[in-house]
Amino acid sequence: MKKITAEITGVQGYVPNYILNNKELETMVETNDEWIRSRTGIKERRILKGEGKGTSVLGIEAVRGLLKKINIDAQEVDLIICATATPDMIFPSTACIIADKVGATNAFAYDLMAACSGFLYAISTASKFIETGTYKKVIVVGADKMSSIVDYQDRATCIIFGDGAGAVMLEQSKEGLGLQDAILKSDGSGSEFLHMKAGGSAKPASYATVDAREHHVWQDGQTVFKSAVTSMADVSEEIMKRNSLSPEDVAWLVPHQANQRIIDATAKRMGVGKEKVMINIEKYGNTTNGTIPLCLWEWENQLKKGDNLILAAFGGGFTWGSIYLKWAYDSNK
Repeated sequence: MKKITAEITGVQGYVPNYILNNKELETMVETNDEWIRSRTGIKERRILKGEGKGTSVLGIEAVRGLLKKINIDAQEVDLIICATATPDMIFPSTACIIADKVGATNAFAYDLMAACSGFLYAISTASKFIETGTYKKVIVVGADKMSSIVDYQDRATCIIFGDGAGAVMLEQSKEGLGLQDAILKSDGSGSEFLHMKAGGSAKPASYATVDAREHHVWQDGQTVFKSAVTSMADVSEEIMKRNSLSPEDVAWLVPHQANQRIIDATAKRMGVGKEKVMINIEKYGNTTNGTIPLCLWEWENQLKKGDNLILAAFGGGFTWGSIYLKWAYDSNK
């Protein structure tokens, strides 16, 4: 009997309508278009506007679009995992809100937090429910409203992030397609270099923390950059070696869209040409957990059944990882 694997049977993305381009950022903080593009590769990013609209709004749109696209009733879904660093609130989980709003009344749901690596962690976790035969239909959502925690007075971080979401359906494969291998890692000593200073149990919100602008993402840019370049490149090379994959065997590298230079370094280490790298950072920026599923969504019509994909990410924690999967369907048919 052939081993059951977890394959992606559909993908959908969603980004808000409002475009925040570099020119507009020049009116908000001391920066300029050339400086941003040369250091990050970003030209614009999407922002979710509107009172009371949180990350769940992005996730709901992505999941609704996914269910309609693959013609599956929400009540058939067994589980929804939402990878997010910007939940609507501490509790209930954003996944529970998404499940309720899309009508997935038979699914249980929870959030998973691993910063920008969360989508990879969630895909790997979800695959185990499929591989063991416990569940047949699992949705993984990667969604973040990063504008809610960005300090638009901090030129080092406000240029990087945008809002967006993507969702994938995982189902059983008996053809050996889908997720083949995953290498996931973390190093908590990196927490001092990329974090949000206040708002958690160690430093609850107070007038003082708000006045000090401590409820925003903060990073030591140089340290994070160096760690990301090394970690993403190393783990991507490692998963190729572990699975005896040559650069020619890889159809696509799907990297987290953190910084164009980090993406280039990862591709170079893998020996993969730019023509095989999914890049949309220039128009969406870093949507954290949304970057990888948004890439899959935008490139879906170029993917062929059996294509070897390497997914790679790095995020706060530090967390990082790589996933090797075989694409399960011809999207253009």
